[in-house]
Amino acid sequence: MARFLLCLGALLAGRVAAGLESVVVIGEVHENVTLPCGNFSGPRGLVTWYRNDSQPTLLVSSEPGRPPAKTRFSLALAGSLLIEAPALQDEGNYTCRELDPLNQTRWFGVELLMASGPDQLEVDIAATGTLPNGTLYAAKGSEVTFSCSSHSSWPPPMIEWCFGVPGSKGESFRSHLSVSSFSLIQMSHNLQGNYTCVATNLRSGRLRKVTSELLVYSLPPSVPQCWAEMPPGSSVLQLTCRWDGGYPDPTFLWTEEPGGVVVGTSQLGVETLNQSQLSDGKKFQCVAGHILGPKAGASCVVQIRSPSVRSEPMKTCFLGGDVTLTCQVSGAYPPAKILWLRNLSQPAGAIQPSSRHLITHSGQSSALTIRNCSQELDEGYYVCRAENPMGVREVDIWLSVKEPFNVGGIVGTIVSLLLLGLAVFAGLMLYYSPGFCWKVGNTFRSQDVGDVMVLVDSEEEEMEQEEDGAAVAIEDEEEERDEGEELPREVHKHCHIHRVTALVNGNLEQMANGLQPLQDDISEQQREPVQEDDGPV
Repeated sequence: MARFLLCLGALLAGRVAAGLESVVVIGEVHENVTLPCGNFSGPRGLVTWYRNDSQPTLLVSSEPGRPPAKTRFSLALAGSLLIEAPALQDEGNYTCRELDPLNQTRWFGVELLMASGPDQLEVDIAATGTLPNGTLYAAKGSEVTFSCSSHSSWPPPMIEWCFGVPGSKGESFRSHLSVSSFSLIQMSHNLQGNYTCVATNLRSGRLRKVTSELLVYSLPPSVPQCWAEMPPGSSVLQLTCRWDGGYPDPTFLWTEEPGGVVVGTSQLGVETLNQSQLSDGKKFQCVAGHILGPKAGASCVVQIRSPSVRSEPMKTCFLGGDVTLTCQVSGAYPPAKILWLRNLSQPAGAIQPSSRHLITHSGQSSALTIRNCSQELDEGYYVCRAENPMGVREVDIWLSVKEPFNVGGIVGTIVSLLLLGLAVFAGLMLYYSPGFCWKVGNTFRSQDVGDVMVLVDSEEEEMEQEEDGAAVAIEDEEEERDEGEELPREVHKHCHIHRVTALVNGNLEQMANGLQPLQDDISEQQREPVQEDDGPV
């Protein structure tokens, strides 16, 4: 038998060298494979199968009395060789010998190539973290490394990476990335999607793929913002917290401060408080949390306060005119709602804007303009009311409606009184101080020589009147009394009496001649002793 196999080996070697007809069959591990004996079907003669190793091995034969060498090998239809549960070790060359009824021998060669896998893929994405559902996420701007491998494949598979956006058929990569590992730097939101590793056994054509969803998260660029407000048509207080610009949305925790009593937790950041939870000056803190951090979170605080109202206590409106009542609210948080009311002693609804009432609001300031004031309709108390969940504050304003003043008559009266006062003052100055008036007149006359005032001493004339008798004196006194309506009649200076005569529109030479005797007389009088004369003049 051994000599037969040696001869058979030599014969097969010669056939192969002479170009033995052969085919290639791909088999997979643990999956039955059939090797054909020739490329035709029909009645066959005696068929024998050999394994071409260093020494040919008889596997199975259709000759009577020859059992198969191994139980995994058997003859199938048309003389084919059936290998059950093949292994990698079964890879190699096989030969089929057929002896037809005419005792002619034909040889057929078959090359069996074994393939295994890929059955398992190991995918590793160095991302930031993993969500409870297995989804991966990475931080925006970070670097992510991708790797894929299969250790149960023969021959080693070809690895390809694909990227696709969920819900889209297209792929962002122009072609498959035929590498087992690569890195993406500066992750951005447009790199968020599904990453698929595809391992293909080029021998068997079998492939395996693993898809991983990768999300790109980012922290909000700003700080949280929180505020309190009253929803329209409601008396409750609503706390709102926002931290915009990040992905995904953060979570919010509202607490009372101090004490840290939890008010509520949500992803909306909105909490509604009833009246029992409110008090003037109470603080509420919102702590915003994000999956990327910071671990301590970011926070903001709101403090609620009751309003304070101030306004002018009284306003006046002229009949038929317009008047504006103003009201300023301060310290209110959330901002107060401002209403205008009329005569709270007889409660009524708030004043509504109309053709006679114009209401304007600017921030926490309000103004009520009343047009065409009427004493019967508009005079009385007005109330400015400021209301927020912390409380209600009011301020009263009294509006009086009066007849308009005669401004022209008042101005005319004032001007007349001023002119009368100036006339009295000038008369007194002229009566009691003619010397001062002369100096003032001289000052003004120096500017215009066309008007000249000459002062004439009347002492000699007065002495002659004393010698003539009482009759002449009385007559002179009457004449001086008549002239006193225009100029002062008497001037008391060192207890001497002088009469002053004014010559107007004289020339400059006459003024000089008249002033010189007056100046000489004044000098002499100053040198004389002063004599008191208690008698009447």
